[in-house]
Amino acid sequence: MNIAFTFKNFEPSDHLKKYARRRFEKLGKFIHTSGRVEMQVGMSVDNFRHKIDVTLSADSLNLSANEKSEDMYATVDLVFDKLASQVKKQAEKSKNHHRGSELSLREDIFSYAGSGAERERTIVGTDHFTPKPMGVDEAALQLESLDYEFLVFLNAETERINVVYRRKNGDFGLIDPTF
Repeated sequence: MNIAFTFKNFEPSDHLKKYARRRFEKLGKFIHTSGRVEMQVGMSVDNFRHKIDVTLSADSLNLSANEKSEDMYATVDLVFDKLASQVKKQAEKSKNHHRGSELSLREDIFSYAGSGAERERTIVGTDHFTPKPMGVDEAALQLESLDYEFLVFLNAETERINVVYRRKNGDFGLIDPTF
């Protein structure tokens, strides 16, 4: 794994460089690729805020993560945890994708018989918010990190309101209404 560091607004110690390199090299055991793995790590300090932006690129894998905290070592740990989660999820998705060809299709049919004492549904709460403009991939990553069932966002490419949602099988779906 090739790791390139860039620093802004501070001079890093050798110990910080070694610490970050050791942490990020541990991600290599989760990445199963025959090609080259590149990682760009940008570290910056603004006042008391220590920020790290990481981009990981491999054959068919492109991940990014960023974190902020008051300590650079803690920020390295936070970014590492976030990237490790993303890499493990991609590895699991790849494993399930290959296994999916062996699974057989099962179809279940359900019927519903209403009872005489059907409950009337009511709206118990209302939320108002302004959707944030973002790309579909960014919305899926946000949904994954927030652990919600769905996320309403303004698609930056089409400039329309879209909904990305979590399917029962763990994948994501996209609703792109047109008028």
